[in-house]
Amino acid sequence: MTDAPLRELLRVMPDDGSAVAIDEGEARSTPGVKNRKAAEREMADHLIRLEGLQERIYAEGTRSVLLVLQGMDTSGKDGTIRHVFSGVNPVGVRITNFKVPTPEERRHGFLWRIRRALPRPGEIGIFNRSQYEDVLIVRVHGLVAEDVWRRRYAQINRFEAEVAASGTAIVKCFLHLSYDKQRDRLLSRLDHPDKRWKFKEGDVAERHLWPDYQAAYRDALQRCSTEAAPWYRVPSDRTWYRNWAVGQLLVETLEAMGPAYPRPDLDLTRLRRGLAPPN
Repeated sequence: MTDAPLRELLRVMPDDGSAVAIDEGEARSTPGVKNRKAAEREMADHLIRLEGLQERIYAEGTRSVLLVLQGMDTSGKDGTIRHVFSGVNPVGVRITNFKVPTPEERRHGFLWRIRRALPRPGEIGIFNRSQYEDVLIVRVHGLVAEDVWRRRYAQINRFEAEVAASGTAIVKCFLHLSYDKQRDRLLSRLDHPDKRWKFKEGDVAERHLWPDYQAAYRDALQRCSTEAAPWYRVPSDRTWYRNWAVGQLLVETLEAMGPAYPRPDLDLTRLRRGLAPPN
């Protein structure tokens, strides 16, 4: 790994008015680690460190972490969760998959269902898709008027600032996949019977909208990467790198938070005496 924290290498800087680039070639890059073998060694270390950090933040019970995963179909949101959190106690983890809004959810503002899924103190929350669906798919498919989805950038920024101020560290990862790699992964789903269940007829039509989605992602990254809730652009053509990078970002975030076990004021001598075997 390089000396620079990965949070610096992958971070999308707060909006300065310039356009955010989503370069196809960058999807195969591996900033922060030399090669796959080095990443795999460090991933084993991530599991140990994450387990300890998650236990401490759960025991502390006052703060939380929210990991947001967004990306095109086949970018690996499910796989990232499965690999990065394989060694973490599920009691302290809360995963929410955001799909098409239910009739009840549609009766409320777009952030209503997001608020209900926020991690509680002591938890690591994971959003598989998120509030950004309402400036991505909604925009691409014209589900609401342009002036509606454009106002949502500011609404999201205010919401995330409020969440961060309440004690939740927000880690937003855009899983950056290339157009060619998506095709390979979609074909793999067709070629393997045990993967075909993942393929939907609509995947082909959605792929034809690639330029529109890229434009929507560029705007979301540019307008909603803030000091309180930064975006990280995670190259995701290489599965091993994607998993390593998200794990590293979480470790760096939790270590910066410095969670600690509570120190209860206990009369240890009296308590040990009470636990002594009877004479």
